[in-house]
Amino acid sequence: MPKDSQLWNNPAVLRVLYGIVAVLILLILIGLALPRTHRVEVSTEIDAHQTTVFALVNDFHRFTLWAPWRDTDPNARFLYSGPARGEGATVTWDGAIIGSGTQTIVESRPPEHVGIVMNRGEPGEAKSWFRLSPGVGTTIVHWGFERDHGLNIVGRYFASMLGGIVARDYEAGLAGLKELAESLPRADFSDLPIEYLIVEPVDIAYLTTRSRPDPDAMSGAMGDAYFEILRFIDDSGLRDAGAPLAIMHTFSGAELVFDAAIPVRGVSEDTPLEGPRVRIGSTYGGTVVRAGHKGPYRDLSTTHRKIGAYLAALGIERNGPAWESYVSDPAKTAEEELLTYIYYPVRAN
Repeated sequence: MPKDSQLWNNPAVLRVLYGIVAVLILLILIGLALPRTHRVEVSTEIDAHQTTVFALVNDFHRFTLWAPWRDTDPNARFLYSGPARGEGATVTWDGAIIGSGTQTIVESRPPEHVGIVMNRGEPGEAKSWFRLSPGVGTTIVHWGFERDHGLNIVGRYFASMLGGIVARDYEAGLAGLKELAESLPRADFSDLPIEYLIVEPVDIAYLTTRSRPDPDAMSGAMGDAYFEILRFIDDSGLRDAGAPLAIMHTFSGAELVFDAAIPVRGVSEDTPLEGPRVRIGSTYGGTVVRAGHKGPYRDLSTTHRKIGAYLAALGIERNGPAWESYVSDPAKTAEEELLTYIYYPVRAN
């Protein structure tokens, strides 16, 4: 009789084989009984406005500043595609330690929810999300992860172990998010009417002016400066061509330094480019963010703080001095109806 036949007819061998098959069947049955969906969620409280925190989780360029994986694998490459932020924004990564993959934002509801799909359309697809809610002057952030392992028995067995790793990484990430958010300017810009524009440079007659940084002193200094500029415009045969401007420069000691300016038409080669104090120049041309401020001039500083917080949260780099355009005539407009446009030059993404 062949040795193979003797082996299969050996009761001891058969008992071992039957035992192995029974164990495999048992492992499969246990695996199928394990939850197919694995879910982890961690949370923290951040001393920052909800709009600031939302900006940091709704933009993968900002996301990679605080997420734990850059520290885990500093040589990893991150490539961005799609919109800069919000639905459709995508990041692809490739690293020796963290491996490779993609994340795409599929839901974006400011300022309370961001939904993300990881490795979309692939066997390893998973979901991640951020839920934001207001605390007492703070923001409560929940960061969650979910994966459906389907019939992947091995995945079901390892889910609980991997869940602990994910929770640890997410907690480290939220600690980084908290540190970054709390370092940014604190202002709620949720009601800020921001527009992105490309503006053309225009000719202006301007006078560099200094004033104490309080509304009454600035109003008086601007009134004197505009009177002198208008006289220069008349003497030079020019015409005013727009609302008065104030181009902000810097603080010098306890003084605010700015250019009081009025747009002009009619500048030619024969136009004197400067008088005793007034000069001819031009405004910035390029990409700006613009916010409309409606109400008293004394409240303009609040809108400036909101714009500053907005730019910092979104990581938008300034590209020159800001300026204000006083659209309404204060002699003919009620104070609460005064319209002022505030422009901040920014670098295009």
